[in-house]
Amino acid sequence: MNITILVKGKSTRYSKRLSLRRLVSGFVLLSLIMLVSSRNTESVYENQIRLSVVKTGLEEQLQRVNALENDTQQKLDVLVANLGSMRAQIEYLDSISANLANKHGLAVEDFTLSPEILGDAPEDKPSERQLSDSIEQVSDALSFKIKQLEALESILIGLNIEQEAKLTGRPVSKGWLSSHYGIRKDPFNGRPTMHKGVDFAGKSGSGVIATGAGIVTWSGERSGYGNLIEIDHGNGLRTRYGHNDVLKVEVGDVVTKGQTVALLGSTGRSTGAHVHYEVLKNGKQVDPMPYIYR
Repeated sequence: MNITILVKGKSTRYSKRLSLRRLVSGFVLLSLIMLVSSRNTESVYENQIRLSVVKTGLEEQLQRVNALENDTQQKLDVLVANLGSMRAQIEYLDSISANLANKHGLAVEDFTLSPEILGDAPEDKPSERQLSDSIEQVSDALSFKIKQLEALESILIGLNIEQEAKLTGRPVSKGWLSSHYGIRKDPFNGRPTMHKGVDFAGKSGSGVIATGAGIVTWSGERSGYGNLIEIDHGNGLRTRYGHNDVLKVEVGDVVTKGQTVALLGSTGRSTGAHVHYEVLKNGKQVDPMPYIYR
């Protein structure tokens, strides 16, 4: 099948016979050219839009990164300042432990930090690596300082317990020495009798005090002693406080040096208000005077 195209003017006349197949093929070709041309224009425009969006996103991310960098730097500055403060506190603790060690005759170098442990202070603007090393050094120094202080505390507690348990002083807050240790005339029958302690007379109701720290092993009445307090001080030493009016502690109580354990009285085999004070070493009474006045 053919189609004739006729173009007629005033002075010209043009005619062209085309087959239907060729006409359809041309129309399809023309349509494809227009479609491709349209897609290329649209693709360029879309790419421009996409590039613009990506650019805006990158600019926003850059702003966030810059803000984060500033915030991070501020936090790093605070961290460096805190590290400096911690170092200062560690050095202050070091000086205290040195003074305590020196005061009690201990080796100062055993309770202070060496320069290698504490390390050098971080720079004003340290690198990430330097800051990490400084944190690790301060952490190690702090851990070691804690162990030193624990050891020093343990030693000082031991020294304090030894000092507290050491028997010294009089067993009364107020009173006077009325009878010594040794052979004396018995106040009840007049015959020579071994007096196994010393007596301190005073006003009834005044304080009877422990002459050393220890544990109460007796609190109650005992034949001859009246109301008795007995304290174990360790190392084979015990003390007894007899003829009390009122007992202020019980068996099992831990008492400190100078603590009031009873009130002066005249219970038991007694002729007046006083405390009968004994010192026992390995279960045997000894003269208390060397302990009272040492």
